[in-house]
Amino acid sequence: MPGHDQPLIALRAEPLDVEALAAQIAGPAHGAVVTFLGTTRATSPDDPRPVAALEYEAYADLALREMETIAAETRARFGPLEIALVHRTGRVGLGEPSVAVVVAAPHRAAAFDACRYAIDALKSRVAVWKREIYADGGAAWVANTPPELH
Repeated sequence: MPGHDQPLIALRAEPLDVEALAAQIAGPAHGAVVTFLGTTRATSPDDPRPVAALEYEAYADLALREMETIAAETRARFGPLEIALVHRTGRVGLGEPSVAVVVAAPHRAAAFDACRYAIDALKSRVAVWKREIYADGGAAWVANTPPELH
């Protein structure tokens, strides 16, 4: 189980197990565990064609380093807390999670705020690229749109 200085940070080709992530970071000091899952949806905001799957590529060294930075920033802003940041690589089918952020904190407000901050930072700053695979066989790379960080 990670300690306060050991956030769970990973890129994984295999499916994400959010219950296992929550179990790894939850503890008796935490009264709230908040989870965000980003899943593959059947439609794209940028293309009218039905989506069949997503494919993710990452620059692992850079991505993991930035994820560690985001975890440290999140802990500094909203801590004390535990955090897991895990992103899939490879092909992710419809309805499957591609990214998970799990935060365990003493109180719910900090857990919610930290979870939102962490996913927004991850989506805008981490070296992970997404390609939409369409049901018609076509594909397109999709840029992440930086959210307004608070």
